[in-house]
Amino acid sequence: MSTDPEESRMPNAQQLSRFETGQGFIAALDQSGGSTPKALREYGVDESAYSSEAEMFDLIHEARARIITSPVFTSERILGAILFEGTLDRTIGDKGVTDYLWSEKGIIPFLKIDKGLEAEADGVQVMKDIPGLERTLARAAELGVFGTKERSVIHRADEAGIERVIDQQFELGDRVLAAGLVPILEPEVSVAAPDKAEAEAMLKAALLVGLERLGEAKVAIKVTIPTIDGFYTELIRHPNVARVVALSGGYARDDANERLARNPGLIASFSRALLDGLSAQQSAEEYNATLDTSIEAIYRASIA
Repeated sequence: MSTDPEESRMPNAQQLSRFETGQGFIAALDQSGGSTPKALREYGVDESAYSSEAEMFDLIHEARARIITSPVFTSERILGAILFEGTLDRTIGDKGVTDYLWSEKGIIPFLKIDKGLEAEADGVQVMKDIPGLERTLARAAELGVFGTKERSVIHRADEAGIERVIDQQFELGDRVLAAGLVPILEPEVSVAAPDKAEAEAMLKAALLVGLERLGEAKVAIKVTIPTIDGFYTELIRHPNVARVVALSGGYARDDANERLARNPGLIASFSRALLDGLSAQQSAEEYNATLDTSIEAIYRASIA
């Protein structure tokens, strides 16, 4: 991967230091078009509340803004937030969302850049092409986004398939680094994989090979909480890895937190497990209390 300083912009040094050393976790607020209706239903807003895609995205932005502006959503426990691309066009008060997150909350903004998954082949789903990626990355950098997130899925322990996933993740990571952003590579291993532990072993081996090509550059890695406790310690300690974060991956929140706490150095990047229990119908007091309970539990698991 290219690390020539003449070819690449540099990430925000203050944010990089906080991301690497700060305590807390990442809030994944990046529900996109396909997952938005379900996210709204779980929030207590069904399809009858909107009649167009534009109205749907207005409602999901209101839901995200309520989280971000909550008095319990602070940098004391939250390091960063992952946003959907459409959120770049939105505001909170008189500020863009990315500006609000960093200047008002001290929370590092990330951007989900993948456009979904190809059909499964060789036991994996690689990412679809991302049209206009360089334009998106340049705009994200201008708006103060620190890093990106890009997801693939591994369904079984197929070495050739896993190598394809990792090759694509690092190729995309190269383009993100060239834009001055820090990529979060996300080769998710499905919790339903019949040979999950074997797939994780293949994944870690492939990641370690890829990291050797980075030179001085740093990436982050997002993984499913491993079957074997402490399995990703080698990645957590790797000089080219800014942070290793974990998705809840379908585990119930309490189960995910218990598993996470058994993996020192691994921090959460939860979405569903963070938002569980929140409702549009809750009063401000009920809403903030529910969110506070979720944040505290995930935070404690992330610093264990």
